Amino acid sequence: METKWINESMFYHIYPLGFFGCEMENKGGDNASNKILELIDYIPHLKKLGINALYIGPIFQSATHGYDTTDYRLIDSRLGTNEDFSKVAEALHKNDIKIVLDGVFNHVGRRFWAFEEVRKHREGSPYCSWISGLTFDSNNSYNDNFHYDCWEGHELLVKLNMQNPDVRNYLLDAVEMWIDEWDIDGIRLDAADCIDLQFFRELKQRTTAKKSDFWLMGEITRGEYTRWLQPDLLDSVTNYALFKGIYNSLNCKNLCDISFNVNREFNKEWGLYKGKLLYNFLDNHDVNRVASMINDPKDLFNCYSIIYTLPGVPSIYYGSEWGIKGDKHNGGDIALRPTVDVYNIPIENEDLIHHISKLAEIRSNSKALKYGDYEQVMADCLHWVFARNAEDDTALVFVNTDESPYRFSVNYRGKQYDIEVEGRSTEVIY
Repeated sequence: METKWINESMFYHIYPLGFFGCEMENKGGDNASNKILELIDYIPHLKKLGINALYIGPIFQSATHGYDTTDYRLIDSRLGTNEDFSKVAEALHKNDIKIVLDGVFNHVGRRFWAFEEVRKHREGSPYCSWISGLTFDSNNSYNDNFHYDCWEGHELLVKLNMQNPDVRNYLLDAVEMWIDEWDIDGIRLDAADCIDLQFFRELKQRTTAKKSDFWLMGEITRGEYTRWLQPDLLDSVTNYALFKGIYNSLNCKNLCDISFNVNREFNKEWGLYKGKLLYNFLDNHDVNRVASMINDPKDLFNCYSIIYTLPGVPSIYYGSEWGIKGDKHNGGDIALRPTVDVYNIPIENEDLIHHISKLAEIRSNSKALKYGDYEQVMADCLHWVFARNAEDDTALVFVNTDESPYRFSVNYRGKQYDIEVEGRSTEVIY
């Protein structure tokens, strides 16, 4: 069996502008820093969790929250310099941690150079064709006396015209620079459902030519994923269909719901995404923290057990490993993106951190959990058993969401399993 780094990966996701406590507005030299270097001192914590892949949210020069890019070739000055990130990338790779960066290609910020050229020269700008839906016969809320397409009505986020080959080549050249300068291993593609598929084809060709195992993962928040999961397009997508189902099923004491969804996605015979590795998560920078959504904190243990043992690539959003809360209805996105003091990491919830570390150890030692197909063995409201099979290796996962211990008795492939699992716990036999 061919070993692929993505199958072996366990991700940690940070939103760096929040993680490092950066000011919301980029004031250039007035609030420049070298905070990104602190990631080097955070590596021991990542290693303790068994992390071997880091997805870093937007780190390129922007005016505010990172998704309004102004320069694709410069690290955001609030975080540091290109040279600083070179040191971080080198340290991560020395510790066998892969690097995936946020690629925000659908839109740019209003301070992006091509857009500023259009504002300055209007119809006379050679970059008019770089902006999607640009018309000079109407106005916008910034009183530019022209109108343009934007992301979901946010005029701060100017949509690029991805039909223009000059735009595509500009972005692809930037990606090649990221690979050449920092040797990154993959890209998470923001708002992938808004981007022309031809760009993904060209991105796949260019990145694979640079690194044969380069990984492309798209942010898809709704619908089915098969359109993007093609050999010449994307390798993976964000599994939004799964994340809500996990904590909802545990809250409702109805594992039938989540087991049905997983069977639909990954059944070894007819699953929609069988053989694909989706990006599995419990929370991220856009959705409420799982600790705020789960009714009983004891169920956090089963949440992580599930994403570490299902098909796909498991991911932890920074801080959730010690159970911090965050509700966007009570503080907006800022509540989801808190500052972490790298030198004073919280010590509460050591049991949860130990549990995640143990799951990482189990997964790293199980070929079935990393490469295996999925087969449901049994499921009812409170209990769930599924199998992962890879060639001659098998892992069975027993999930008990009841408060009381439960004795499972199942026969799988002619072998009897009589396993007692503690309340609100999961056992993995591998």
